[in-house]
Amino acid sequence: MSTVSETISRGRSVRRVRIDGWRWGGRAFLLFMLLYTALPMIWMLLTSIKSGFAAMQFPPQWWPDQPTLDSYQKLLDPQNSVGQDFLRFFWNSLIVSTATTILSVIVAVPAAYAFSRFTFPGRNFLFFAVLLRNMFPAVIFLVPLFILMRAIGLVNTHGSLVLTYLTFGLPLAIWLLKGFYDNIPVQLEQAARIDGATRFQAFMLIVMPLSTPGIIATAIYSFIGAWNEYIYAYTFLSKNEQLTLPVGIQRFFSENTTDFPGLMAASFMMSVPVVVLFLLLQRYFVRALTEGAVKH
Repeated sequence: MSTVSETISRGRSVRRVRIDGWRWGGRAFLLFMLLYTALPMIWMLLTSIKSGFAAMQFPPQWWPDQPTLDSYQKLLDPQNSVGQDFLRFFWNSLIVSTATTILSVIVAVPAAYAFSRFTFPGRNFLFFAVLLRNMFPAVIFLVPLFILMRAIGLVNTHGSLVLTYLTFGLPLAIWLLKGFYDNIPVQLEQAARIDGATRFQAFMLIVMPLSTPGIIATAIYSFIGAWNEYIYAYTFLSKNEQLTLPVGIQRFFSENTTDFPGLMAASFMMSVPVVVLFLLLQRYFVRALTEGAVKH
């Protein structure tokens, strides 16, 4: 009897050791992936607090002997040319990204609701056509869109970027929001209609509050896409006063020298708004992607 009990106890101990081993292995793997993905940001931050000489040393130093914030002070000082350019580029990116986000939400909300609630001829074909845009790389539309923007006189204006970014962001925004609307029971709107509400009132009072996470996620997606875009901004804008941040930070490169600490400081500051926005609202973003993925 005692032999059987010892065997059972030994088996449980072996299983527990295996489970603990998998658990610690999983944690070690997650820690490795965290360091792997965070390494570029860490290296960018450390380089930004080095002097120009320390940034060019080989072998490179992880932590500088004399860390300095001169690069950040230079970027944020409106009294010098570098600071004036950086703050102007930052403001231009903020204008373009905010306008793109607002227009994306305004157009995507009724469009996604129509695809979710109404049945009309060609509905499936139109929805497929909306998604079809995302199946092609954005760069193949560069030349046609540039010719179009030049024909209507929008080259070297922020309006050209906003209209272009809408063509990229709207299909996915509609797809994300449709997933949310599909999960809202139609019976809730029908009950509101029975109580005397119009369709618009039922939409505003019932559907909109319930779909707020989806709208927030759509706004985040649109903002991040517009904030980080480079190719179209580089092609459509040539005047210094119109440049956005992804294009403007190229000014740290020159033919003979490169201000690596300044470049890293500008890149780090450019990533801060997106990282903060994503950290604050990431649950809505992940939820939107998950719910949209299981629908179609």
